[in-house]
Amino acid sequence: MIRAEAITDGETVLAAIDVPVAPQRAFDALTSAEVETWWGAPGLYGMRNWRSDMRVGGRWTVEVHVPGGGVHPAGGEYLIVDAPRRVTLSRQYRWDHPTLGRQVTRVTYRFEPIEGGTRVTVRHDEFGSPAAAQEHATGWARTLDLLCGYLIESAGDLDLLSGWD
Repeated sequence: MIRAEAITDGETVLAAIDVPVAPQRAFDALTSAEVETWWGAPGLYGMRNWRSDMRVGGRWTVEVHVPGGGVHPAGGEYLIVDAPRRVTLSRQYRWDHPTLGRQVTRVTYRFEPIEGGTRVTVRHDEFGSPAAAQEHATGWARTLDLLCGYLIESAGDLDLLSGWD
């Protein structure tokens, strides 16, 4: 499996991975309650209670569950919705994150058709802290690796590229 790559300049994070599925499939896995199935790191955190009104001005929320019973809510608003090509949303932790606090950031997901699948690119802006940007670069690489593994595993024997236009 190809691994995700992520870089930061201290303010913006760019992360990308190529996945062997159609853009709509990658879009659905990253922007729906399906995140509860795959987005998390054993022993670190997991996503629960995803809620979303995916339209410009619509809100989204999720709870990040951590070992020991801690629950860290996050959410934001959809700023651009161009399914299955791009989604831009605001993102804010509703708790005091160690490096980011409650800073509102902006995340853009892009889904570009490529030969054999889709390039998923995440651009995460407005950190205001190099430490927060670096931490999130590491996190986005891990998250995109999880996404790719999940998409491959969930495809099973199905045609991985079904749904191409």
